[in-house]
Amino acid sequence: MTQPELGSRACVHELFHRQAEARPEAIAVIDGDRHLTYQELDRRANRVACELREVGVGPETVVGVCVTRSIAAVVTLLGVLKAGGAYLPLDPEQPDDRLSSVCENSGALLVVTDAPERAYGVDRVIQAVGDGDDPADGPLDPPADVGVGPENLAYVVYTSGSTGAPKGVMVAHANVIQLLASTRNRFDFSPDDVWTLFASLAFDVSVWEMWGALLHGGRLVIVSDAVRRSPEEFYALVARERATVVNLTPAAFRQLSRHEEQNEPDEDLALRWIILAGESLTPAMLRAWFQRHGDHSPGLVNMYGITETTVHSTWRRMTVQDLSEPESSLIGLPLASWTAVVIGEDGQPVGPMETGELYVGGAGVARGYVGMPELTATRFVPDPTTGAEGARLYRSGDRVRVRAEGELEYLGRLDHQVKLRGYRIELGEVESTLKSHPDVDEAIVVLDETGAVEPRLIAYWTLASRKDLLPEDLRAHLSRTLPAYMLPGAFVSLERLPLTANGKVDRASLPTPAGERPLLSVPWVAPRTPLQKELAQIWTEVLAVDDVGLDDEFFELGGHSMLAVQVIALAHERFGLEISLRSVFDSPTVRLLSEYIAGTSADQPYGLAATTPAESR
Repeated sequence: MTQPELGSRACVHELFHRQAEARPEAIAVIDGDRHLTYQELDRRANRVACELREVGVGPETVVGVCVTRSIAAVVTLLGVLKAGGAYLPLDPEQPDDRLSSVCENSGALLVVTDAPERAYGVDRVIQAVGDGDDPADGPLDPPADVGVGPENLAYVVYTSGSTGAPKGVMVAHANVIQLLASTRNRFDFSPDDVWTLFASLAFDVSVWEMWGALLHGGRLVIVSDAVRRSPEEFYALVARERATVVNLTPAAFRQLSRHEEQNEPDEDLALRWIILAGESLTPAMLRAWFQRHGDHSPGLVNMYGITETTVHSTWRRMTVQDLSEPESSLIGLPLASWTAVVIGEDGQPVGPMETGELYVGGAGVARGYVGMPELTATRFVPDPTTGAEGARLYRSGDRVRVRAEGELEYLGRLDHQVKLRGYRIELGEVESTLKSHPDVDEAIVVLDETGAVEPRLIAYWTLASRKDLLPEDLRAHLSRTLPAYMLPGAFVSLERLPLTANGKVDRASLPTPAGERPLLSVPWVAPRTPLQKELAQIWTEVLAVDDVGLDDEFFELGGHSMLAVQVIALAHERFGLEISLRSVFDSPTVRLLSEYIAGTSADQPYGLAATTPAESR
């Protein structure tokens, strides 16, 4: 079957509709035991679009979408585009204050949600159509005369902001279409491909996953939050659904690879491509995978990208030969229709083996930031390398080296922005939020990549008064406005911040937490039973915290979902214990988790059935 042309003069929803006309009965999206064909998805989205048009949605209108990753979410996002609007993905796991701030800043007309009781700071909230809803009434055709074109906004995605407020990146339909057009032939994408929707909808990789599947006529398999957090369940899903294209952060890939390493590879795997993006990748991370699979099939590709240049900008296929430079981070060459210019301190392009700041240009450069003309002008600068009128380059803030063969090597950031578990974090935003606490005078946040099993943020602060301030107090303060992925894993109180000779904060002199248990509101109680002691030891290793107490809360000690997966893996590897990820979230202390294991184990491991009343919480 001839694929619809991915021309730049079309919009995302128009190309989807062409696929629906060409393959109406083909399955478009799967979520567990539910699915929609292309025709069903097209018609449901048409109904949403007509409803949105009636309340004023049209070109350049921003519509917030706060819907759990599901078929309903895909229907809603497609419906917004068909109405001519631009969707603003809102992560349901983020606090209300942040969602309201984002909606206000973006000028969102309304929010479509499956949680209408939450506060979004908009005048109109519309209940999203549920996965099982299929109203008999309503139009089957899309609204007419929408008047949207390729240069109109398709979506707005918010990233962390250094000034304490997130910033919204405005991306047009043409940007998305060019991304897919530039990669179709390189990856040989086709209707035979099965893609997983693994990323959060508020993370721009979801744009690549969702529209990469649907605009090529392929099948999109939605990965639930529970499955995302379990390498074992995700691996089983990939095998069961015969997925061919999977997108992961290097951190998530390590978890998946480690699971397979501890088990037999599934013969049902049909993977063609594993695309790694969102954070720095080194060949050393791939060694165990290459030993089992080689580098031919599936292909492993490192893709460097920036939200401001539409998801992906460069690509590099990784090979076994790359293991000769295990700690290098090669990001390869720009995609077709993208450009990469490396500028040195003198403002001129650098030569081979020289370093500088990476500027990205071409078809992916976004419009700019919502309501931030000065920042837009600073980061999106005129492109002197082309004669095209209005051409711009985006200053990435990333330091790279131009290799002798012309490939790019990522060396790190020039500023205080970091990437953690795939999320872009401006440390200044976390610092600003910390300093908004009335009892905090100064605050510095750094990324620590040593000691702990996974990288983590460390917050250093000085007190504005003599009042006692616990890490859990600061964590609660941050949680009111910041998403979970931006919360520090460790808090260190200092009398004063160390300064350099010129009076700036000396980040290199900040002390690394020695692993002592932080001061918590709960008293330290020693683990008593054999299983409690074993669990406490596992927590000590994973969290890099000594003397874990019986009632210490996993997440207050710096834990997060990726570290919870480590706890599960070590408990299984060492003691044969079967612990679900949900149980760690529901039973986040050593005492509660040991009681959960005792209550669910038929043979009562370690004799925990004999927990005494004195030990009960």
